Amino acid sequence: MHVAHLSLADFRSYVRAEVPLDPGVTAFVGPNGQGKTNLVEAVGYLAALSSHRVSTDAPLVRMGAERAVVRAQVVQGDRQQLVELEINPGRANRARVNRSAPGRPRDLLGIVRSVLFAPEDLALVKGDPTERRRFLDELITARTPRLAGVRSDYDRVLKQRNTLLKSAAMARRHGSKGLGVAPATKSAGDLSTLDVWDQHLARVGAELLAQRLDLVAELQPLADKAYEQLAPGGGPLGFEYRSSMGERGETEAPPAGGWGKTAGAEGREDLYGRLLEALGEARGREIERGVTLVGPHRDDLLLKLGPMPAKGYASHGESWSYALALRLASYELLRSDGAEPVLVLDDVFAELDAKRRERLAELVAPGEQVLVTAAVDDDVPGVLVGARFAVEHGTVERV
Repeated sequence: MHVAHLSLADFRSYVRAEVPLDPGVTAFVGPNGQGKTNLVEAVGYLAALSSHRVSTDAPLVRMGAERAVVRAQVVQGDRQQLVELEINPGRANRARVNRSAPGRPRDLLGIVRSVLFAPEDLALVKGDPTERRRFLDELITARTPRLAGVRSDYDRVLKQRNTLLKSAAMARRHGSKGLGVAPATKSAGDLSTLDVWDQHLARVGAELLAQRLDLVAELQPLADKAYEQLAPGGGPLGFEYRSSMGERGETEAPPAGGWGKTAGAEGREDLYGRLLEALGEARGREIERGVTLVGPHRDDLLLKLGPMPAKGYASHGESWSYALALRLASYELLRSDGAEPVLVLDDVFAELDAKRRERLAELVAPGEQVLVTAAVDDDVPGVLVGARFAVEHGTVERV
């Protein structure tokens, strides 16, 4: 799969940009702050419906404009598709495929596939659990777009349940003696509602958790192999999924021989039962704090380098290699599903020492389409031979 043409309107710094692209390597070269990353960010946004740089859509729209439009001609084998995403901060975004009637952005998932390497990836190793959860969930959705609905359902149920818990916490702080001791009619209704939301959260949470556990099992050997290629002799890597279903809110790892095999209805039913039980045990603490304390939204993926956690123990170079190994493993998984993703390397080579730079370049060079950004030509390894675009003062010109 590759992007044959990228078109931007009022996206980031661009009033308009029309960029024809070829398979193979394309490098966007120019001084910092000129808009190189904006180009590859647009490709990544079409693939993931989110930016690797910001958490909201507002910064993606050029100052003074009401909306931004990102459009791409996508080629997969003999098939071509035109995809378009209209970004409307504060309102619903709209998507089109082959100039059809506007639909949901989710309809674009799976058409554009990309794996993006960026300096922000260091947060996968050194950052908080949110980064690692997002990494897993975005890869799950990239592989199986219909599971975007599972993520959306989980977020919706979690929001509703948190609203109820917050109301209960406020009632307690203002003199209520708790849901179980309040006047009978109100108490019964509140408890019944919370029971229903527990079941909803456990059901959709079990599906999301099962998908994460299956993914972790597939990802680990691929990441370990990639790390060995980037930093020979530096491993092995280890993954440990840490669940929020421990006693007293502590995290726990899957039992030996337990959670790792979750495919099928039986595994999901087991996870559903575990989550439902954990929610029941945590109810008192949750009412006291007004927030849901158990579920996939509070889990973490512990990354280990040898016997030690990578976070806090790995050097800067080791952390970089670890983050790159995670992205390379993602690429291999997506590729094994039958559609080779676009590889995007956003200002990555300047962050690496000479050996890691050359090893990474050799690993990605065979990709069907590789998009690279760099401040100067010397930052692009010689093995990455292909088209060059100069990006400066809001213009993108092939050289």
